[in-house]
Amino acid sequence: MPMKILSESRWLGVQYKPQPETRSFVDRARHRNDEEVTVSASVLDDRESELFFGIPLAHRGIQPIWLQVRNNGKESYRLHLGSLDPNYYSPLEAAYVSRFATGKRLAGFGLLAWFFFPLLIFMPLKYLGARAANRRMNAYFQEHGIGWGLIRPGTEVSGFVFTSLDRGTKEFPVKLLGSGRAKQFFFSIPVPGLKVDHGHRRFDEYYRSDETLVCDESMLRKQLEALPRSTTNTRGTVEGDPLNLVVIGDFDTIRTAFGARWDDTEKIGLRSCWLTIKSFLIGTRYRYCPVSSLHFQGRSQDFALQRTRRQINERLHLRLWITPLVFMGKPVWVGQISRDIGVRFTPKTWNLTTHKIDPDVDDARDYVLGDLMEAGRVSHVTYVGGVEAADRNAPRRNLTGDPYFTDGLRAVAVVSENRTDPNILSWS
Repeated sequence: MPMKILSESRWLGVQYKPQPETRSFVDRARHRNDEEVTVSASVLDDRESELFFGIPLAHRGIQPIWLQVRNNGKESYRLHLGSLDPNYYSPLEAAYVSRFATGKRLAGFGLLAWFFFPLLIFMPLKYLGARAANRRMNAYFQEHGIGWGLIRPGTEVSGFVFTSLDRGTKEFPVKLLGSGRAKQFFFSIPVPGLKVDHGHRRFDEYYRSDETLVCDESMLRKQLEALPRSTTNTRGTVEGDPLNLVVIGDFDTIRTAFGARWDDTEKIGLRSCWLTIKSFLIGTRYRYCPVSSLHFQGRSQDFALQRTRRQINERLHLRLWITPLVFMGKPVWVGQISRDIGVRFTPKTWNLTTHKIDPDVDDARDYVLGDLMEAGRVSHVTYVGGVEAADRNAPRRNLTGDPYFTDGLRAVAVVSENRTDPNILSWS
């Protein structure tokens, strides 16, 4: 019995036991297709990734995407891996950065050897075990990578692309290169694990059919101009930041249009508060930092997105609320966008601090509009009134006392499911 326990001990080798049979991620795959090609994609969460590949890839900042491409056409295509992530990892690179670091393991073993000196004789076995495990890992990663190979007519390929880690929602295009042309399929896939602020909300159930108002261009302009000029506090008694943006489209289309350039926001909880405090104190980047609640028509934002720089003190944050208005068959959302440029003290918050916003809120508004147009995801664009102008010499103030000035216009963008050039509407 002692010899059996000793022979099965992890001290005598390095265990590498991936579980290729754990494929729950395939069941929730999203599908895109045209008349020739069908692309299926799924993003593995941290636990699925660790089980399937036998190593905690998320700790290395790596996130596998499972792809399946079925070619029912008459032309061959080649998968362009860089379209999913310009910084993707090759299978052997992903295996290398995840390898068992023999030197570190030996060092750790050597410390224990001071207490169990006779075990030093097993150090060579540990070294050889790590090398063998790394070779198995290399082979396993190569076996399951999808590669750049041709997808010939009537064939199907599947495998993994090793991308940079994203939480909340993973946005990526899948590009297939053919003879003289290319196909591109866009995916927006929720990744299990991060508790985002919009959770599992069903935005199509916010308003009954008899509450919705279908608008043509003229009616929509009048309705948008009649909306309140600003967000409010919980009771609706004090004005906050201006409602300076309108986005028209289904939730999935909007989220895809903002793409990987914008991150979801995490719900406020113990974990997110700790990460926020740590980011504030030591300046680390926290891409999914919660945003405070502002209110429109008695409720806090339906969902929020943000675009951070080096730290949470430098970010654009966007809040959106769905309205009962419908235009071109799509729901109309009203939003607030501003740019955080620092932190300041204030007696108006429980923690005595708040983010300082750039007073030029029109710059943040136009940045969002330009970002969507640059991504080619806007079919129609214009400006309408409704915010009411505020001069830089006589600014209005938000709930925490930050001043802002504005020309009084709201940017309006109709988002598109596919890349397109915008049509400029002359409403303003």
